[in-house]
Amino acid sequence: SPYRALLETLELSDSRLTLQLINDNNKVHLLLELYRLQGNMTRVKINELKPLKPRFEVPDVLIAEPPTETVEHMHDLLCSSHARPFRLDIMEGPEVLLSLNSRGLLAFEHLRLHKDTEKEEDGLWEETFKSHTDTKPNGPTSISLDFSLPGVEHVYGIPEHADDLKLKTTELYNLDVFQYELYNPMALYGSIPVMLAHNTQRTMGIFWLNAAETWVDISSNTAGKKPQTDVRWISESGIIDVFIMLGPKPSDVFSQYASLTGTQSFPPLASLGYHQCRWNYNDQEDVKSVDQGFDQHDIPYDFIWLDIEHADGKRYFTWDPHKFPQPKEMLQGLMDKRRKMVSIVDPHIRVDSGYKIHNEITSKDFYVKNKDGRNYEGWCWPGNSGYPDFTKPEMRAWWASMFAYDQYEGSMENLFTWNDMNEPSVFNGPEVTMHKDALHGKWEHRDIHNIYGLYVQMATAEGQIQRSGGVERPFVLTRAFFAGSQRYGAVWTGDNAAEWDHLKISIPMCLSLGLVGVSFCGADVGGFFKNPSTELLVRWYQTGAYQPFFRAHAHLDTTRREPWLFGPENTALIREVIRQRYALLPYWYQLFYQAHKTGMPVMRPLWVDYPKDTATFTIDDEFLIGSDLLVHPVTEEGSRGVTAYLPGAEEVWYDVHTFQKHNGAQNLYIPVTLSSIPVFQRGGSIIPRKDRVRRSSTCMENDPYTLYVALSPKKFAEGELYIDDGHSFNYDTKKEFIHRSLTFANNALTSRYLYSSVLYLSIVWHANLLMISRTGKETPVDFEFDTSMSVLTLRKPGMNAGADWTLLLQ
Repeated sequence: SPYRALLETLELSDSRLTLQLINDNNKVHLLLELYRLQGNMTRVKINELKPLKPRFEVPDVLIAEPPTETVEHMHDLLCSSHARPFRLDIMEGPEVLLSLNSRGLLAFEHLRLHKDTEKEEDGLWEETFKSHTDTKPNGPTSISLDFSLPGVEHVYGIPEHADDLKLKTTELYNLDVFQYELYNPMALYGSIPVMLAHNTQRTMGIFWLNAAETWVDISSNTAGKKPQTDVRWISESGIIDVFIMLGPKPSDVFSQYASLTGTQSFPPLASLGYHQCRWNYNDQEDVKSVDQGFDQHDIPYDFIWLDIEHADGKRYFTWDPHKFPQPKEMLQGLMDKRRKMVSIVDPHIRVDSGYKIHNEITSKDFYVKNKDGRNYEGWCWPGNSGYPDFTKPEMRAWWASMFAYDQYEGSMENLFTWNDMNEPSVFNGPEVTMHKDALHGKWEHRDIHNIYGLYVQMATAEGQIQRSGGVERPFVLTRAFFAGSQRYGAVWTGDNAAEWDHLKISIPMCLSLGLVGVSFCGADVGGFFKNPSTELLVRWYQTGAYQPFFRAHAHLDTTRREPWLFGPENTALIREVIRQRYALLPYWYQLFYQAHKTGMPVMRPLWVDYPKDTATFTIDDEFLIGSDLLVHPVTEEGSRGVTAYLPGAEEVWYDVHTFQKHNGAQNLYIPVTLSSIPVFQRGGSIIPRKDRVRRSSTCMENDPYTLYVALSPKKFAEGELYIDDGHSFNYDTKKEFIHRSLTFANNALTSRYLYSSVLYLSIVWHANLLMISRTGKETPVDFEFDTSMSVLTLRKPGMNAGADWTLLLQ
């Protein structure tokens, strides 16, 4: 390593330490800044001391400038610095938690001027990729830094990759990848440069804040006495800006990351229901008949989706006048049944002088430019397209204004949005994306590439909020994403295929997203490309019903696959698992409220709740929903049985379908048929459900709750219930919500308020209690007791969900 620390330049101020480094080969000076942040984090920035011009620093991802600790608190965290070659150790007491540049891989290519006299090194000022040329006006500008994590062999995160939960070497560059391969380090549609490291002692995180193309080399050495993982981050441009989150518990790392980039937006309740989509529902008649099909077959759903064919010649914000002549009539028909619609709005705009959107963007000069300063144009679904520059706040504000009901003609309050192709996808561009030397104001596309998609979703979500006068929560699905995208909506895993391995991989893909803030994630049920076998389709519904975002979607060339097209037996199996999803909506909703408040992932790997159990560290074929439900989907063709690991030596787990009780800390073999989806409730938990079948989540609003109380070995259980109106910001702006703490102890079930609020809904309860006892009370309650399974069922106790009450078993 040519980098040496100039220790005589070390300066300490109130909240930061600065130190100059020198590259002994070319004498370029760098400035290192180290900040101790509140909440047990450290930030390290390295930039050129005197760059030729400013280097790009990523804006709009951090929710605020992170608050620092004063230097007197810095002694909690010893940093020992070595001068030659430069190295920085972050320590707690005598223990090194991690080292920076311990392998000497720091690199920082400085900006320079192209002097004709300099010998032309290959690729220094210009590179070619197939038929494309990429000019580099200031030469190569890449940066790199390595980190060593002693005692660590398991690292996670850094989506998006179609790979196992435990990380391997990987690349981050948002790309529209046609028929992506599995178990491949190549980048996919989104990038979150956050890695978690976990062992039995501690969980830590590294957040590499850089939006350029990034490669991450990961190597674990488990041969010696103490394992160690070495990680090297390499980005094409920008500066080194890294946040080290020191945990020590998994929940601490989630809250540390949330304090930097925000939490998952709180979705409208209906968006946690089932979504029916394909490319494309042909016309209004088709939409109507699919909608009626759900009613005829008694299957609930909340959203029907329209892909690109709904617009007039792929001009977004419009409707095809022949296929969708009366969009409001169609939307009103759905609204009458308390259902909703999503239409696609992509960020490539058809170049067409007869198209209002294109003309306005042109007149306001909002398009991305090519290196010569003309509007950048590329090929996408509409043909020749321009790409709005979403990095400009004025452009985002204008885009948001286009969602107003008087601007987006035919739209109503039950129409929501899907942003696809926002990597951005350019069919005739290098790697199917934009040229790196395209210009966003003064910045090159290479600097900002991985945040383009975040900006598109940000502007779209803002548009939905504005159209309601700031009252209604938005719902926006995006394909491309970055750190912070969780604040704006949901993500899906893109164009998967109808293959068993793609079903399997949906689990670690969503787990990886949840670990780095994006809880609202799902995969296309059934697979986007190709036609699934009936068995695969049923298994995919069973898996998707227990993942956060639950949407079926299919390619234009696939045969139709609405849930009732595979014979009555399979319709019944799909209907049953969609109903299971709807029954659990109160629990899903409460978990999303917690994710929104705390940053805890909704769907999570077992090690998050069992951090000392090494058996859980590589499990990615089963998962937890919150702390209280464990799901092991069947993802093998022709499976007769699965083996599920039930964690926790002191725990018991109840099969939610049969109430059979099993001890924790064991591998349990579960025989399965096509109707089986193994799900277990943790003993010691109370889960609220709504068991009445309705046609959509909105129709369930005033239905009674049923409490499922699963007792721990100590005959104890606790849970929560969260209720609000399900769609507005009133839970926040007016504090209109109910949040109850539910406890079962000493043969009494009690509801007490966790937080007082002004909302009181009159909701009646059903209560079901899993325990052995007899009941009798001043106000007697009807009950049934199943001695074989020790299940006590109490019927219609008639308590108000917002009131304090105690139910005594005597």
